[in-house]
Amino acid sequence: MTDSPTQHMQCMEVWGGSQLTSSGVELPGLDVWVYSKPFHQAQHGGDVYYVSSCASGRISRLLLADVSGHGKSVASTAADLRTLMRRFVNRLDQKEFVRLLNEQFTSLSRQGTFSTAVVTTFFAPSRRLTLCNAGHPCPLLFRALDGRWSFLGHHDNPEKKGPLNIPLGIFQLADYEHLDIELDPGDCFVSYTDALIESCDAGGEMLGEEGLLRIVNLLGDIPAEKLIVSLLQEIAERFPENLSADDVTLMVVRANGRLLHFSFREKLDAVGRFLKACFGSLNPRADRAPFPDANLANMGGAIIPALGRRWRAPRTPPK
Repeated sequence: MTDSPTQHMQCMEVWGGSQLTSSGVELPGLDVWVYSKPFHQAQHGGDVYYVSSCASGRISRLLLADVSGHGKSVASTAADLRTLMRRFVNRLDQKEFVRLLNEQFTSLSRQGTFSTAVVTTFFAPSRRLTLCNAGHPCPLLFRALDGRWSFLGHHDNPEKKGPLNIPLGIFQLADYEHLDIELDPGDCFVSYTDALIESCDAGGEMLGEEGLLRIVNLLGDIPAEKLIVSLLQEIAERFPENLSADDVTLMVVRANGRLLHFSFREKLDAVGRFLKACFGSLNPRADRAPFPDANLANMGGAIIPALGRRWRAPRTPPK
């Protein structure tokens, strides 16, 4: 795992997959590190991770999914998810993306395929992060101001019932909840797959989400680029079989407060990729064009930056 991201995402780029990786990428306003190890040295595992950057470099989307099954079937599903990531790369609102994800897995449910997932969309001009959790282990949030880790998601309101935490592919009409927060520079959040919480403590008791939260708080204010290595080492040393019976994936995201500056060539390449996708979509059997949503912050903000900065998260989470 590198101390700093080794590359920055290009406009209109989608990066990721389901293969072994240990690398980092820089996005506008974010540093991202991903570690993924398929079970038993397989080429592709059941954990699928993707990161995308829009044509203007203001919208970043991150997906971490734990798909049932392994091997070729998951590799095929991962390719379908990449197609969806490309289609929605310029969309600010992620609700339709999540709805189509659910439809995708509902169509596969006859084959016994379903998935848990965490989907996040970050809008750099206002530092707004939108998160949807579909049956996945609860992400962790570190606030630099407080110096403490906490849960991010359904743990904030345990009394609320409904389809906010149902895996993809279980119900066709599931209406997933989306949570909005604002990330300050130095804030981090971590999404991960269940191999971590299904690990055991020294006494043989399963860690669970609470146990994982306890461990990251014991690690303290560790630099984000060191977190994956330190956390995996801490868990592996607690019990002999930990992290050896399933795919293991972590995605660490840190708000860096920086905006990437793309060269003229990079912007020109992004326009070329967008036009190519638009012309290709004229074929009825081709993927749909990655048009942006008709959103004032998205469309208007590309012309008048102040409009984008007004698209902020609520100051207090909804109860």
